[in-house]
Amino acid sequence: MLAVTLPFLMPAKPALAQQANSYDICVYGGTAAGVIAAYTAQKMGKTVLLVEPGTHLGGMTTGGLGYTDIGNKYAISGLARDFYRRIGQHYGKFEQWVFEPHVAEDIIKSYIQKGKVPVLYHYYITNAAKEQGNLQSITLTKVSGTGAAQRTIQAKMFIDCSYEGDLMAKAGVSYTVGREANSQYQETYNGVQLLNKHQFADGVDPYKIPGKPESGLVWGISPTPVAEHGSGDKKVQAYNYRICLTDDPDNLVPITKPDNYDSTQFELVLRYMQKTPWTSLWNGLKFDLMPNHKTDINNNGPISTDMIGMNYDYPEADYATRQKIIKMHEDYNKGLLYFLGHDTRVPANIRQLMLKWGYPKDEYTDNGNWSFQLYVREARRMVGDYVMTQANCEGHAQVQDGIGMAAYTMDSHNCQRVVVNGMVKNEGDVQMGTPGPYPISYRSLIPKASECKNLLVPVCLSATHIAYGSIRMEPVFMVLGQSSAAAAVMAINNKQAIQDIDVSALQQKLKQDPLADGSIPEVLVDDTDTAYVKRIGSWQKIKAPGNYGMSVLNATGANNSVRFTPPMQHNGRYTIYYYNIHQKEKAPTAVFTITAGSEKKTVTLPLQEEGNEWLPLGTFEYKNGAPYYVDISLPPGTQGNLMADALLFVPKK
Repeated sequence: MLAVTLPFLMPAKPALAQQANSYDICVYGGTAAGVIAAYTAQKMGKTVLLVEPGTHLGGMTTGGLGYTDIGNKYAISGLARDFYRRIGQHYGKFEQWVFEPHVAEDIIKSYIQKGKVPVLYHYYITNAAKEQGNLQSITLTKVSGTGAAQRTIQAKMFIDCSYEGDLMAKAGVSYTVGREANSQYQETYNGVQLLNKHQFADGVDPYKIPGKPESGLVWGISPTPVAEHGSGDKKVQAYNYRICLTDDPDNLVPITKPDNYDSTQFELVLRYMQKTPWTSLWNGLKFDLMPNHKTDINNNGPISTDMIGMNYDYPEADYATRQKIIKMHEDYNKGLLYFLGHDTRVPANIRQLMLKWGYPKDEYTDNGNWSFQLYVREARRMVGDYVMTQANCEGHAQVQDGIGMAAYTMDSHNCQRVVVNGMVKNEGDVQMGTPGPYPISYRSLIPKASECKNLLVPVCLSATHIAYGSIRMEPVFMVLGQSSAAAAVMAINNKQAIQDIDVSALQQKLKQDPLADGSIPEVLVDDTDTAYVKRIGSWQKIKAPGNYGMSVLNATGANNSVRFTPPMQHNGRYTIYYYNIHQKEKAPTAVFTITAGSEKKTVTLPLQEEGNEWLPLGTFEYKNGAPYYVDISLPPGTQGNLMADALLFVPKK
């Protein structure tokens, strides 16, 4: 077997490791999902190769999306949850969902190092060989640098973790691009949607010379008439960059004029400002703050960082064409920042606010302090035997083969900018909530058996446009990456097609070994786990923003209490955490009485108004057969509501 040299990621500089061309599992795409998939497979005893066309790992998780889109933390399990725990440890907390890009990248690298996963950088897929429904090998082409111009990688199982679904497409698996008509899957939020989210106010003129259609349209407006509401098309929701800036003068690189700067691209910004005057940068930029004076800036308003309508060719384009589209988006996003700070037509107060910000010196140090990852919100989507739809998101369709959960809003950014009744309008933005976490079908991660029997697709999974808008969150991709790797290992061990594995066994494996290392799992008791929750007094189940899972228990008065008794399976010491939900009506303190065998301890905990995070109650030993439970009540005379959402029992390492 031919031996070749592959770069292996180490803490300081790349070392060299000899790896063969044949592996148990090949993971294509070094996104966060790809890293977790490769790590899982390696920890489960298989040889793995992770292929990444770029120079960095982690995708959007390390590429600027530090203000994590969660929906509901209950949905995030396994190694994905472990990632956010490690983020928390870095910042001195139990877990954290808001972080700097370089912190995320260091932690992503730690999985590669700990798992000893070989990574092949700078190669992208150009061909796939398949026999009798099984992928035999993939052909990779070198992007840049030293090394063979082409490489052929053989594997027993393949996992496509790219945002684009390139391996899936080369394998001849069915997929779609764009939006289905509402009628295709009996949906209401798919297809053309001319709604009021991130929308121009009435009266913004679309023409170069206002009031004169013959002068032509302002940059970025499509001349195509708007199609019928709910009709399908091949248009793709807009891409942008999640932008990390800083206002720390000691860590700031000034924003300068980018390549290919064209101020005419921002004519609609001026017209938007005239119609709806800006009072802050928030009027056009979603300025979420990160630790250490940094940002995760996202699109906000009718014209912002989303480059609407300029990405239609991206999903199926070749590598070189994609690089041009990526560069165009980079220039546009940098150009918008420069425009807001320097164009004299922008109000002086907005320019002054913009000039306080710059690129962080300590982020993306090898890429000009700019993210290496375009936010590819959606590209190809597989069409498998099971397609996740709006009905799944809303809880109207339930699956029994869930191997992960999603919970975010059904979210699509705008797909086109058009003229309606002589005014400029955006089309395609949808933001519709879901009632709570819902399961993602295993069948949505695998192709039809007639198309491929040894491929899993956890990122470009089988879902409609609007369902994908809810599923497509980075922590969910990590969960699905882990599930896919565990499934691939089972298929190899049992010499089965990926469609034939025992999904119930996979579900048990993910539950019993959530970190893929044989460690004792933590125990969660949610308020919906009625077998382990005993209420005394008058309680209601309510839904509240940020509640853990589907609901939270709510009671008023000192005569109410609730007991959480976890279904423990392993002896040991466990740190107990209470989920402190953010609710103005909740009591300022609560009493927690912990019974652990012969030990009994009462903890009175200040809850403050803040919340939606875990608060520690202490560490207590569990022994088989001994009593082990937590009673929650209010101190006598306390005003406010008693909230009981979830308790977590984390084994002490």
